[in-house]
Amino acid sequence: MALAGGRSAACSGYKTPCLFRLMKQHLLHPLFIATVGILFFSMMDAVMKAQALAMGTYNAMFWRMAMGALFVAVLYLPRRPQPATGRVLRIHVIRAALTAVMAYLFFFGLTRIPLAQAIGLSFIAPIITLFLAAPLLGERIGSNAKLAAVLGFGGVMVVVGGELLAVDAGSDLLGMASILLSAVMYAFNLVLQRMQALIAKPLEIAFYQNTIVFLMLLVGAPFAVSWPESALQWSGAALAAAFAVGSLMLMAMAYRQAEAQRLVAIEYTAFIWAALLGWLFFAEPVSSRTLLGTGLIVLGCLVSVRGDRR
Repeated sequence: MALAGGRSAACSGYKTPCLFRLMKQHLLHPLFIATVGILFFSMMDAVMKAQALAMGTYNAMFWRMAMGALFVAVLYLPRRPQPATGRVLRIHVIRAALTAVMAYLFFFGLTRIPLAQAIGLSFIAPIITLFLAAPLLGERIGSNAKLAAVLGFGGVMVVVGGELLAVDAGSDLLGMASILLSAVMYAFNLVLQRMQALIAKPLEIAFYQNTIVFLMLLVGAPFAVSWPESALQWSGAALAAAFAVGSLMLMAMAYRQAEAQRLVAIEYTAFIWAALLGWLFFAEPVSSRTLLGTGLIVLGCLVSVRGDRR
């Protein structure tokens, strides 16, 4: 109450400036930044789905990374930055290599098993991250972080649990294994994201990530790459790259300000954006199970926002 009264007194007579200050404080909150970053990432996934169907997984990844490398080079190199060296460069290279393999495994799995099942399997990553954050980052995992992760995972299971458990003799075990391996790698990716954010700025992270992954994909270009066949495919590659770069920079900003355990629950909001984008662009129905699961995910995010405060 004293805090509220003090804030009210401080704002009396200056309502508009105070409102702007409060809005800026919330807009710069790491959980809000991460939520927008996940939104951009989900929009990139929607574009990449169309690209992969039109030109194949490798070509979709190659041209997205080519565009991304070009975009960040234009933004980053004119600043005449010092090249990354030592531990910073090692983390850049390790995370980029991990990202390249992780993304390919995920898209490969999507071609073999249903999307809902793949999403359910991939969302084990935030749970794994909680167990990795303590030994690798030295974070003390709070009870609220654990509860937020359980609520988020529970929300996903409400929606896709039936499909996730539908394993029979006709199931594609190779596709499921590919998604699971990608999810484990993504958990390590989230930990590396926190490490990277503490030692490098967002634009530097975006530059090295896109450039290194593009150079890795360039090795296979003489054997597998083909030019986009239409202006729509070119624009799709550019749009996916813009969303990916924006997401990467926003997530770097968020992980620079907050511990990984506070942000892993936000990863589950990707399911909310996926449901919304599917409804808007692919006419996919939103069921009552989806609404209930979304509610649990939002509740988990609210618990995460509270942190360990009572």
